[in-house]
Amino acid sequence: MSRTPMALLSPADQERLRGLRRMKAVALGALIFMAVVFVISFWLESRHPWLGYVRAAAEGGMVGALADWFAVTALFRRPLGLPIPHTAIIPNRKDEIGRTLGEFVETNFLAGDVVRAKLSTTALSQRLGEWLTDEAHAQRVASEASTAASAVLRALSDDDVQSLIADLAREHLIEPDWAPSAGTWLQRIVEADAHRGAVDLAVDSLGAWLENNAAAFQGLISRRLPSWVPRLAHRFVDETAYSEALKFVRAVHTDPRHPARIALDGYLGRLADGLQHDEAMRDRLESAKTTLFDSPRVGELAAQVWNTAKTGLLDALAEPESGLRRRAAAAIAETGQRLATDPALQARVDGWATDAAVFLVDRYRHDIASIITDTVEKWDPAETTEKIELMVGRDLQYIRLNGTVVGALAGLAIYAIAHALIPGA
Repeated sequence: MSRTPMALLSPADQERLRGLRRMKAVALGALIFMAVVFVISFWLESRHPWLGYVRAAAEGGMVGALADWFAVTALFRRPLGLPIPHTAIIPNRKDEIGRTLGEFVETNFLAGDVVRAKLSTTALSQRLGEWLTDEAHAQRVASEASTAASAVLRALSDDDVQSLIADLAREHLIEPDWAPSAGTWLQRIVEADAHRGAVDLAVDSLGAWLENNAAAFQGLISRRLPSWVPRLAHRFVDETAYSEALKFVRAVHTDPRHPARIALDGYLGRLADGLQHDEAMRDRLESAKTTLFDSPRVGELAAQVWNTAKTGLLDALAEPESGLRRRAAAAIAETGQRLATDPALQARVDGWATDAAVFLVDRYRHDIASIITDTVEKWDPAETTEKIELMVGRDLQYIRLNGTVVGALAGLAIYAIAHALIPGA
């Protein structure tokens, strides 16, 4: 039957082929047995009239066996190679069978109400949660996700990523005007007095530096004095400058209304207003921003950041004991625990999954079913016949065997009824 070499068939198909051959041999053996019985009974019937019943049964069995052999064979090929109409149905109507099968699946299986009814009785999220709760399963999911993420990262072109980052930066950072937004933001900060903390921090830092770096004032001013000024005066000038600087910083720190603070508030207010309304100031800011982002050094820094991040991610994804992998597995297990124990979350997830499945089925069911139609259309007729016969041929051989038995019983019954009802028959 099979034109495909046995070695090229899968183990399952090899077993099906052996079963098909066995059943063909049994069905053929039954036909041969009936033929032998018919010949013997026909030959001896004149001497033993009761053999007429045996002959009738054997004759009916042969007719039934031959009729069912013809019917089964006609499905797959032309019986005896004869061009009999309506035979070799499967190879001749392969494409139509594929279309019909696709329509059947689309109509009866890929229907929104069918999918919804099935999924509504299946605890998808609970089962998934119970499966993910197992530590080995969580680690497996994390491992597979890491492998996929690593493959995506390696497939990405560094130049393309850097170009994308540059395009996004230009679109969202460089092209928009910063000045109006920065001015509005700064104005709100000044009006809310929210900058006080930053000023206090700066003053405190400056005061701490001054207290710990008095030596930095030695010669800071005195070196600019004329050479004829006494050395004692040099020291006095430096100490005075240091003392005044320290007093100034402490005064700014303790006095919320210190002139320096007021001057700073005024400067920030003018800066906020200028950023919003002064065209020249806005142009200077935009020019400085563009110059900064167009700087080759900034581009090199962005490339270094990407390469460093990519290398770090790849190393973390490849190492089973890395912090990233461990945290991912723990997060997956925690998610599974919630899915397994939280009925409200289960209801939401099941609802999302069901709605998504129904949407996909309703939208793409014809495309999904067309896979069957397109696949069958691409099959070679002989290959299609062989595949189908391997799947159902063994069961069809039972039809031949049953036809032999039923034919024998029918022949016996007809012969017996005829002798009972027709005198002299």
